[in-house]
Amino acid sequence: MLPALLAGTSRKKAKEEAISLLERFGIVKYIDKNTNLLSGGERQRVAIARALINKPVLLLADEPTGALDSKNASLVMDQLLSVCQSNTTLIVATHDMGFANMCSERIRICDGMIVES
Repeated sequence: MLPALLAGTSRKKAKEEAISLLERFGIVKYIDKNTNLLSGGERQRVAIARALINKPVLLLADEPTGALDSKNASLVMDQLLSVCQSNTTLIVATHDMGFANMCSERIRICDGMIVES
């Protein structure tokens, strides 16, 4: 909720948005749990939800599925790609070619050189 509150969203609306995002990422059951007590993958999903709460126009994601099992990686990919249907531009750095192939545009870099665009 914190980013929404800092952006001036009412406490009620911020909580509604936070619950909605936590549900989308399958972690609403941890709503009252300190993030320090969550697993790495759970923390990663909380961080992505936190990044989305203010509906950014640009989202930069560095290995957003890196610490996730295949089921949660697929969930995160779907959720990140769904924000592209709104006014959000998503730029992802990933080694996951499955995720990369789902994106509308790709730039492949190898040893610091662009090898595909």
